[in-house]
Amino acid sequence: MSTEIFKLSAALLAMTGTAALADDRSKAVSDEVIGAQRAALASATDGAGFGPQAPRDIDSATGNNRRVFGASSSFARMNLCNIHFHESAEHKGGEFTTYAGNGDGHGYGTGFKYDGDLSEAELAPIDMSVGGSKYGGLEPGDTIEIHFVYSSAEVSPGPALDACMSAAVKKPDLRVEAVIAVLVSNGGANFTEMTDVEIADGLYQAVNLPSDLGKPVVYAGSTTGPDYNEEGSPYQVTWSVRPQVAKLDIASVDTWLKNNLFEEKHAHAVRNLIIDPDLLAPIMR
Repeated sequence: MSTEIFKLSAALLAMTGTAALADDRSKAVSDEVIGAQRAALASATDGAGFGPQAPRDIDSATGNNRRVFGASSSFARMNLCNIHFHESAEHKGGEFTTYAGNGDGHGYGTGFKYDGDLSEAELAPIDMSVGGSKYGGLEPGDTIEIHFVYSSAEVSPGPALDACMSAAVKKPDLRVEAVIAVLVSNGGANFTEMTDVEIADGLYQAVNLPSDLGKPVVYAGSTTGPDYNEEGSPYQVTWSVRPQVAKLDIASVDTWLKNNLFEEKHAHAVRNLIIDPDLLAPIMR
């Protein structure tokens, strides 16, 4: 196959994936569907003893859930066990308050987007499919929420939440350092460098975890993902969410998805924002 034909085929493939994603997003479910999911969650958790849930609006400190658990140690005193990301921000607040829409009812096409403006160069089309799946792929201008997951257990980095668990520690402390980023064609940080994992003082660490995105909002919550849209998550997680948005080179995200410790191939879907005050812990500013 000639180089010209190969390039044309790649471009057509990228366009097809983009069109499919746009078509999926045009079929967003109604407000009634999301409302029914929220009602099911409220019913499933009512009086059942669930602790505070996530994700939430980090600009709002209110919450009625007083089921207290101890905050985890600093991430620097824990082992990094997993890194993954969601398409659109699961959390709302800071520089990411633009609602992406209701999505498909299963966590795709919803969440929150970067509020700022990007240049024409940053939004320039690309000739590749990044993280393509049946739900489409990523494009310049898309927002993602990256989860750097830490465990108090003696574990090594690996796929999914299982990597954070240990037979020796039945219920380890869990912490997520969340970074929201917008993908750009030109410029932006290198994702493979941001997610570099090394051993520091005997612990696995993301040594380039961003520290210049504002003071993180720390709160008590849970695991996320759309599997918990209609039921409570039983996991207790200390969250640390940065309010400012990083710019990431989309090509570096593609490189990472093709080869990473965590066997991640595409973006995860998002859980509905938790708005029921009985499922939110108060945030101490």
